[in-house]
Amino acid sequence: MTAVCPSYEAWRTAYASAVSAPLVLLAPGASGNPASVKPYVAALAADSLEARVIALPKGKAETAVATYRAELGEARTAIIGGQSFGGRVASLLAAEEPRVAGLILLCYPLHPPGRAERWRERTAHWPRITCPVLLLSGDRDPFARIGLLQEAVKLLPHAELHVYPGVGHGLRPVLADALERVRRHVQALAQPVDSGQ
Repeated sequence: MTAVCPSYEAWRTAYASAVSAPLVLLAPGASGNPASVKPYVAALAADSLEARVIALPKGKAETAVATYRAELGEARTAIIGGQSFGGRVASLLAAEEPRVAGLILLCYPLHPPGRAERWRERTAHWPRITCPVLLLSGDRDPFARIGLLQEAVKLLPHAELHVYPGVGHGLRPVLADALERVRRHVQALAQPVDSGQ
């Protein structure tokens, strides 16, 4: 099931005009295992994009934002994201960093397992995210009740949510499709818009 904000496609196209050959940074989940995001980085690198995995410190997402920001370096624009904790940190950075041209959230940890009431505190910053956002999640993810995630996505001005039936907190069972969706999202942002249209 895919839900697209009505203005998502138009916004993604307009945003692409400001982005050329962006840096793509992806961070793993709280375990710090880069294997969760390496396939995405490899697929993007195969498309001749500068993409890399970054390491984040363990602990609170809010304290890891400075490390993520430092990884941007002197990049004029970047597409950032990550798996679970890495995506949460990236979303916090995207809410305050104008150089972020796109956001990729893989299995966003909307709430701790069994504590769904905490979803609002983990999305309070979402209305400040102005770039196009791609969210991929499984409908059996204990960190994101899908009904709540669908409600939360309404806070994002320009977002696409795709939910995988029968998938939990990790996209390995649907990796081929997830890779293709991430590649399309990044390619659409990295291509200049034809002004003749």
